[in-house]
Amino acid sequence: MLDKRKFFIGGEWVAPISATDLDVINPATEEVIAVISMGSEADADAAVMAANAAFPGFSKTTKVERIDLLESILAVYKTRYDEMADAITAEMGAPCKLSHAAQAGVGVGHLQGFIDALKEYEFESTCCGDIILREPIGVCGLITPWNWPMNQMVLKIAPALAAGCTMVLKPSELTPLSAMLYAEILHEAGVPKGVFNLVNGEGPVVGSALSRHKDVQMMSFTGSTRGGVAVTKDAADTVKRVALELGGKSPNVVFADTPDLQSSVTRGARAVFNNTGQSCNAPTRMLVEKSVYDEAMQIAKAAAEATEVGDPSEDGAHIGPLVSQMQYDKVQALIQKGIDEGATLLAGGTGKPEGRNVGYFCKPTVFGNATNEMTIAREEIFGPVLTMIPFEGEEEAIAIANDTPYGLAAFIETGDEARGMRVAKALRAGMVRLNGSDINWGSPFGGYKMSGLGREGGHFGMDDFLEIKAVSRP
Repeated sequence: MLDKRKFFIGGEWVAPISATDLDVINPATEEVIAVISMGSEADADAAVMAANAAFPGFSKTTKVERIDLLESILAVYKTRYDEMADAITAEMGAPCKLSHAAQAGVGVGHLQGFIDALKEYEFESTCCGDIILREPIGVCGLITPWNWPMNQMVLKIAPALAAGCTMVLKPSELTPLSAMLYAEILHEAGVPKGVFNLVNGEGPVVGSALSRHKDVQMMSFTGSTRGGVAVTKDAADTVKRVALELGGKSPNVVFADTPDLQSSVTRGARAVFNNTGQSCNAPTRMLVEKSVYDEAMQIAKAAAEATEVGDPSEDGAHIGPLVSQMQYDKVQALIQKGIDEGATLLAGGTGKPEGRNVGYFCKPTVFGNATNEMTIAREEIFGPVLTMIPFEGEEEAIAIANDTPYGLAAFIETGDEARGMRVAKALRAGMVRLNGSDINWGSPFGGYKMSGLGREGGHFGMDDFLEIKAVSRP
């Protein structure tokens, strides 16, 4: 068992001021793999003090110096890539194939996207005859989730560094090992003392302390919508900037004119089951045109039944467990809710898959004959659960797709390019993926409505970490 009870503050690993121990659980085995400290407000304050002291110097670094720093981080990260993938597999149960290909891979892709963006970014320009300066906002509090730990750390840490900000990271207590490894990588790459700091702890304690802190100028949070609301309320009294990447209930609109219904529906179902459904942008509502709806339900059923659930430490294309007992219980309750509210259970259901008595494993589940008013169509389940809803015509498809408090992503499957663009423009979502495509590194990631505020990735992500100053001349 690993002893990880120290925090990274001021360029070194230090003992907590006041903390309690927490076990880190492997969700596949339910065994304790590490122990961490859960910090206090005093620990958060110490980290902010270190970041505040480092800000005057780091904020004056040149763009070239910060490009060199990001490139150094990328180089060191690549040497410890396998370590990162293994840590994520152990702490959150992502299958090793997924961890090596995607969970750790985003740490390369997003960082390269920021390097490219920084090289092109103009921190000084002119407008209306005035000089426009873009300056680092200050000390930033960063709160990251457990479902894609490296993804969200890089999407916050890299733009903060690129902008010239200093920071305090509070990672999820469920997945602290990847964050602590990244702290080692940043230190090895030459990030100056105090620029990056890490304190583990609970959201209502350490997270709230950062959000309320008078010396923190910005909070960047990824997690549940409820958590984002709490951060925003805590930040209000000090009028600090808040960037939020929150939940989703993304629609996948499948039209009858899609060239290959089998591929379109299978691709959509697999996108839901990937990462055991623990992705905020997963297309969990599949809206299918009525003329092909019955066929689509059978295709999705077959896709779920073909999805294997297995040990994340073993190679293969299977999915792993959910991250925790709490998450497992939540998903089970929502699957039962779908049954109780009258949706047709096409595949999966409650309980663990056969042969998986230990670990937080869940059956890949598909509901058919659902309506958009059902709980399984309204709430973010965050598990391998697909809800299928029929529609009649383009207008109804758009209405159902937009009838959600969320607006993170949307997916469209159609053989009509003009229709695809027309529907994409009508959907209230921050990202739209046409016919199996994906957004590129450096493109803006974020959503409308209760899916968040601001965008992450490339120069869009850097913008949130910068203040704008207008300088007039006689």
